Amino acid sequence: MEALLEMLPLLIPILVLDAVLAVAAALHVLRHPHYRFGNKAFWLVVVVVFLLIGPITYFVIGRGEEQ
Repeated sequence: MEALLEMLPLLIPILVLDAVLAVAAALHVLRHPHYRFGNKAFWLVVVVVFLLIGPITYFVIGRGEEQ
């Protein structure tokens, strides 16, 4: 338990950043119909299930052209 308390100042910003990134990615998936591959349901599952890697993956390889 003490180890967790020692790491808490490092974990809080990471968790907040992860939550903000996941919300931003989910909103982007819901609002934009164009993706490089896959569909809206696929990207929502990726963003929600793989919390840290999912949003990053979406913004790097999944996001389509803006119109």
